[in-house]
Amino acid sequence: MTLKDKTLFITGASRGIGLAIGLRAARDGANVVVAAKTEKPHPKLPGTIHTAAEQIESAGGHALPLVVDVRDEASVRAAVDAAVDRFGGIDICVNNASAISLTGTLQTDMKRYDLMHQINARGTFLVTRQCIPHLRKSVNPHVLALCPPLELRPQWFAPYPAYTVAKFGMSLYMMAMAAEFQHEGIAFNGLWPRTTIATSAVKFAIGNGELFDHSRRPEIMADAAHAIVCRPARACTGRFFLDDEVLWAEGVTDFRQYACDPSAELPVDLFVDPTAPAPPGVRVAPR
Repeated sequence: MTLKDKTLFITGASRGIGLAIGLRAARDGANVVVAAKTEKPHPKLPGTIHTAAEQIESAGGHALPLVVDVRDEASVRAAVDAAVDRFGGIDICVNNASAISLTGTLQTDMKRYDLMHQINARGTFLVTRQCIPHLRKSVNPHVLALCPPLELRPQWFAPYPAYTVAKFGMSLYMMAMAAEFQHEGIAFNGLWPRTTIATSAVKFAIGNGELFDHSRRPEIMADAAHAIVCRPARACTGRFFLDDEVLWAEGVTDFRQYACDPSAELPVDLFVDPTAPAPPGVRVAPR
């Protein structure tokens, strides 16, 4: 199965993992809705909805760049309506937009707390809710959230409570909706990277250039997302995947192609057990 002529609604698709997912779909000839906030160039962050759309078109897809604030119901509703008007429907919803602040309780001001919960958990709920009526009409509908596996370990919540709860809120919605809509054939799944990914969040939000250089490129998440949403929706729902596990199951054996530095030991990402079994040849270490 390919994504030719399928329509993907991707939040936060102007850069990073969201853009990589859009480009991978574009190579199949998919329609990609670039739903993000950056319309004009940012002084630090690369890419806008328009540059992303140009890349998607060049890769062989059809793009619709839309300014979308996932916190605003009217903005999301208008974007979904525009996507359906342009492409005739929505087949895949990718909840990629996210806000991050790796701070403890006393270091997290309420403005930042609200931002993370409004974008991560509430935004996922809102975007998915608006897409479901159209997903019901699709042949193989999928909702995919970039969220951690649902393993609740206190040591993962303690350092960054606000961010962690906001991200696990996305996971809980995928679990809940998979059960709620199990008889309708809409798949709801989560995808998370085993290692850190070289994105603007790592370079600027976390401010760690060395971590960026020792991470994997966003393409590993894009290839894993592509594999998931190409699976039969009724047989693949309510699951939480790690990127390289998905690709290993698809026959990928050389993961060095995704590393920024193929010789580096890769730092494990948040919410992933560094001792958990990894595909052969993959070396990870605690951050």
